[in-house]
Amino acid sequence: MIQGWLSPMIASLQSPGGPSPEPYNSNDISWVTSVTYISAIILGAPMGHLTDKYGRKVMTLATTLSLIIYWQIKLLCLEPWALIMARAIAGIPCSACYIVLPIYLKEISDIDLRGALGSLLILNRNIGYLASYVGADLLAVSTMLWLGLMVPVIVFFIFLIMPETPEFLVKQGKVDEAKTVLAWLRGVSVVDRAVEQDIDNIVSVEKQTKIDAKSVWGTILHDRPTFKAFIITLVIKITQQFDGYLIVLIYAGFVFKKASDSVTIPLTPNKQVMMIGVLQLLGSILATCIVEKTGRKLLLVSTSFTVGVGMVALSAWFYMTSLGFWLPGWVPVVAMCVCIFADAAGFQPISYIIITDLFTFQLRGTVSSFTNICAKISNFIQMKWFTDICNLVGIHWTFLFFGVVSFGACIYTMVRFPETRQKTVAEIYSKLSGNDEEKDENKTEVIP
Repeated sequence: MIQGWLSPMIASLQSPGGPSPEPYNSNDISWVTSVTYISAIILGAPMGHLTDKYGRKVMTLATTLSLIIYWQIKLLCLEPWALIMARAIAGIPCSACYIVLPIYLKEISDIDLRGALGSLLILNRNIGYLASYVGADLLAVSTMLWLGLMVPVIVFFIFLIMPETPEFLVKQGKVDEAKTVLAWLRGVSVVDRAVEQDIDNIVSVEKQTKIDAKSVWGTILHDRPTFKAFIITLVIKITQQFDGYLIVLIYAGFVFKKASDSVTIPLTPNKQVMMIGVLQLLGSILATCIVEKTGRKLLLVSTSFTVGVGMVALSAWFYMTSLGFWLPGWVPVVAMCVCIFADAAGFQPISYIIITDLFTFQLRGTVSSFTNICAKISNFIQMKWFTDICNLVGIHWTFLFFGVVSFGACIYTMVRFPETRQKTVAEIYSKLSGNDEEKDENKTEVIP
């Protein structure tokens, strides 16, 4: 809702009769849109460490509290300095939500549910987008702000009675409490054999970690399968951020305007934004329904390829029309919709799910934090310099770049990414190590 509220409100904030005592100028809007990413990078850096030190539940509550502060500032004042300050504070939840919540969801989920539950993060985010779009079109500004405040307040008090994750409790030495929590989550007895076996596995991993006595980054950089998993995660996360979905979302109005030159689109700008929100929501609903059936790899390959096709189509349309050729106005609209739907249906949620699939609970916080920083830097670069790059080389080359990145992600996934559905970290690492062993054996056979 933080991100969705701003898009339809920019024009209102810049108008003399808007909710602010004074209209926003272009510099104000630039800071309002970009400061969240700056603070997200700075404040997101220690988030993984804090999650590992103080727990998943405590950091979720702290994240929710920052959301409450954000909405309260906007309710008190909407002058430029106040909104910029609120948006800076929004960097906390905009980092923490993508670091803490996937870890919490994974660590309370059964192995056959973690993909579906992990994709709920993107599903609920897209519900927030759509709620903001609809609310901005139908409700008064103050009413929308009160609704925004109501959500984290309710979540905060409900989450007070939620348990800490079993894996973090084991890390704290609270094995009996971890067993009780896991039994409660599964709705079975504490003496259930499966519960005892899973707790024993978690304890075994924790003991092995202490024996190895390596730092987190030491393990990531020097343990071969862990390092390979880290590179895979980083490549998929960065390519997903540079697949162009963010630019398409922000500049959807521009595409609609260009398309309206040759086709009639009977939608107001706000209705167009709502249509985008519906597409995102439908895509994330599809991801939640099929991710445990198709597996991560197939969904990632198919959706990244589809995004690439949509971006190339957008590039071709803008290039041909710039040369004076007439092409149907529905082409860029359909291509844009395909990109948004495909990104929400797989490329985006999988990039979060694999972080929890590929790493043990000792490493998840650090890896999530690092990849989140990379994602926010990618977002900031695109937000800050997209217009300048388009003016320099043309918008068609920019969309072509996004298409190439998406196709690159598709090929990389087919070649390097191991299927992680219903597999433990040990099984995944065994497969990654097996690939290395096969290569070594092949090399040995070739050498006379």
